Amino acid sequence: MIISKHGLNKSLKQIDILALSFGAMIGWSWVVLISQLMERAGSVGAIIATLLAGGVIVVIGLIYAELTAAMPDVGGEHVYSLRSLGKTASFYCTWSIVFAYVSVVAFEAVALPSVLENLFPSLGHGELWQVNGVSVYFDQALIGALASVLITWINIRGVRISAIIQGIVVIIIVLSGLALFVGLGVHGEAINLTPLIVGGGSGILAAMALVPFMMVGFDIIPQAAEEIDLPAKKIGQLLVLSIVMAIGWYILIEISVGMLLTADARSVAELATVDATQAAWGRTGALILLIGGVAGILTSWNGFLLGGSRALFAMAASGMLPAFLTKIHPKYKTPVNAILFIGVLGTFSPFLGRQALIWFVDAGSFGLMIAYIIVTASFLMLRYKEPDMNRPYKAPGGKLLGWFGLCASLMMVSLYLPGMPAALVWPQEWLMVIVWFAGGSFLYFYPKKVVLGFVPDLQQQKPQQKKPDQKTV
Repeated sequence: MIISKHGLNKSLKQIDILALSFGAMIGWSWVVLISQLMERAGSVGAIIATLLAGGVIVVIGLIYAELTAAMPDVGGEHVYSLRSLGKTASFYCTWSIVFAYVSVVAFEAVALPSVLENLFPSLGHGELWQVNGVSVYFDQALIGALASVLITWINIRGVRISAIIQGIVVIIIVLSGLALFVGLGVHGEAINLTPLIVGGGSGILAAMALVPFMMVGFDIIPQAAEEIDLPAKKIGQLLVLSIVMAIGWYILIEISVGMLLTADARSVAELATVDATQAAWGRTGALILLIGGVAGILTSWNGFLLGGSRALFAMAASGMLPAFLTKIHPKYKTPVNAILFIGVLGTFSPFLGRQALIWFVDAGSFGLMIAYIIVTASFLMLRYKEPDMNRPYKAPGGKLLGWFGLCASLMMVSLYLPGMPAALVWPQEWLMVIVWFAGGSFLYFYPKKVVLGFVPDLQQQKPQQKKPDQKTV
């Protein structure tokens, strides 16, 4: 067993990395968000939005690939921004990415009982309250909470176990997706694609705002880089490959749904991807896809709990967050308290009900783009300040690529501002953003010696002196 410098197991192989990253990116979004894309932009407009926003994500992925290969340490964004821009920028970069990850974990915890309701129509008993006019039922919320406890437990047991489960579930997703693709070839009709574009450029921009949330997941690789047992250059290559795979997957899904369902059918469908498969293969096909959807929820949920906990661990190790988040499980060598922190948030989120799904998508996407802005700025700063830095993987285009990534990220984040096509909703979505960043700022700026037990940067601590009876070789 190989142990990293922070006491984590280096056990992840090539197939594990692809399963974690690709599985996290496709998640449940390929089932639940496709109809939202088409509603905003039309069938071809959704494909254009995916290609444009996906192209931006590929550029950002290339930047991540260079940084990850150069600094394969736990925490990803935290490490890059700390080295290039300093502690405060690093805090807000990492806190933003954790916000995005927590949003996905919460999204999946709410989505799971919603999917199971399609498999088991009898669900929906014990109304607790209503959120925005939508009822929250005890049995559905309990299912989401118990699933959160289970996935948290799996992650505590070890990254290797999480990766194995991830690989198995990704296979289930791919097989269920094949039912849709084959149905496209047998039953698809091009006439169903009309209207091709809805809302013109504004519609495409509004659809583009959903894509970052759909594509978040490749950045799990940098978070867990210290646990990967591969050459640094290979890590960067796998990161970019996983992004390309996810873009291809989403475009195939969009074409399939567009050709299998009419515009009217898509507009009334709660889960257009499921309805499209049912149109091709009947109820059996829909059930197969729903099983794949449940699998997608589990892969995304598992991946982001893993990635988010590593980011929290890295922040705590640098003295930005409470010391208890640096605790490593004595047996499983996982950041147990960081995992529990996100796990608890995921456990309570199902009690917000399905109305919260789109809140998590929009607010999480905003946080994600904030992190991407700081990462691309870090890439540029290191290119200028440390041109001779060892870079096992070099992103093509160099500084020009970095400037394009920075400008594109700024453009994407502007889509969520007031007056823009995908502006965050007040009060729900903006309150999520404000509370998260206000709470983080309190933890960061409050005198750390007075409260919460902070620790200095573990990477800067001097090694402990050996006891007198220990021999030095």
